[in-house]
Amino acid sequence: MNIGDVAALIAAIAFALLSLAAAVPLLKLGRTVDEVSDSIKSITDGLEPVLEGLSETVTETNKQLAKIDKITTSVEEVSLNVASLSAVFTQALGGPLMKLAGLGVSLSKIIKGKK
Repeated sequence: MNIGDVAALIAAIAFALLSLAAAVPLLKLGRTVDEVSDSIKSITDGLEPVLEGLSETVTETNKQLAKIDKITTSVEEVSLNVASLSAVFTQALGGPLMKLAGLGVSLSKIIKGKK
């Protein structure tokens, strides 16, 4: 065995040690990737029921909003009817009341004028 063979043997051993040293971080990185994959799978499995529940919530909310829309439409109709009724009462009772008030003022002037 000459010096060239010894140098080649030392280089081969150094390369093997270097390869083993590089393999350790790669193995750890592989485990990390596996853990991330498992975490993503569990999140995905847990997300499906949440999305189903969210879908049900949105559906029920839309139903309630439709009911509220009907209620507000009814309230609007009632307020318009009350406004119309108020206008009718004002016209029906306002004129005679104004005449009655005018008559009262006239009578009070006549009564004061006689005294």
